[in-house]
Amino acid sequence: MHNELTRKDLQLMQEELDYRRITLRPKLLESVKEARGFGDLSENFEYKAAKQEKNRNESRIRFLENMIRTARVIPEKPAGDGVGLYDKVTVYIEDEDEVETYQVVTTMRQDALHGRISKESPMGKALLGRKLDERFYVQVNERYGYYAVVESIERGQDDGSAPLRGF
Repeated sequence: MHNELTRKDLQLMQEELDYRRITLRPKLLESVKEARGFGDLSENFEYKAAKQEKNRNESRIRFLENMIRTARVIPEKPAGDGVGLYDKVTVYIEDEDEVETYQVVTTMRQDALHGRISKESPMGKALLGRKLDERFYVQVNERYGYYAVVESIERGQDDGSAPLRGF
């Protein structure tokens, strides 16, 4: 399976990877060495904490390397005037009689608390390519779905302001 990412996603991931390898890794290794010198390792909290932080960094490095290696570059905008990546879309959800605003992003930038939904989510999949005033169905799972209407589309672009998601 390939990860569908934009060029900006890949650029931000490479920058983080470089920082973690070149800057952070040596500092964390030094912290582990320094903490090891504090005495008995079985009761040395500083050593355990330093080791844990070093391992967390190594895990993130492996994750980023894998994401970059398996990435497939996708365009930000679809052909035509439908909803594309990084557009802010106001949607009327019929069942709940509510209006929600979403920004459709790649999986590496999703953050539901800030209104950024993945293009892989049920709503994200349903929104891509939709036009203004179009009614569409969001299939959540085999037994549940709902109708929604696109009320407005604010064209957006990937300016890098949406940070990469952690794990």
